[in-house]
Amino acid sequence: MKKAEISLGKREWQRLLTEALGAFPQEACGLLLGQGNCIEHVVPARNVHPTPRTHFEIDPQALVDAFRSARQGGPGVFGYYHSHPGGRPEPSATDRAMASGDGRVWAIVAGDDVAFWRDDTDGFAMLSYRVDDR
Repeated sequence: MKKAEISLGKREWQRLLTEALGAFPQEACGLLLGQGNCIEHVVPARNVHPTPRTHFEIDPQALVDAFRSARQGGPGVFGYYHSHPGGRPEPSATDRAMASGDGRVWAIVAGDDVAFWRDDTDGFAMLSYRVDDR
C-alpha cells in the first residue's frame, strides 16, 4: 500500500468542512499549519477578495502573522485552504492563474469532499492523504 503523502487529524478535517459550510455561499479560506508531512492546525482567515462568492484572497494580516509566528518557533505554514461552493475539489482556472509554485499544499473543499494539491512550479499535483485519530 502506498504511504499517504500528508496526514491530518479528524478535528482538522472536520474544521475544513465546517468552515466551508459556514461561509457558504461565499468561499471560505485560511491557512494550514504544520511540519513535515503533517497538517497540525487549520486556521480560518477572512476572505478579503471583492467577489468572495467566486474568488478568495486570504487576509494579508493573517499571512503575515502566521509567517512571523513560524519564524519565532511556531508551526510552519504548510499551505492554504479554500472552498468551491457548488464546485469541485480541484484547482480552478483562477486558482491555477494565481498559484505561486511555492511547493505548499492547497486543500480545496467542495461540499463534503476535500482534496489536497501541491502547488509546484509545474502546476498542481494531487496528493494522497490520511485522516487519523489525533
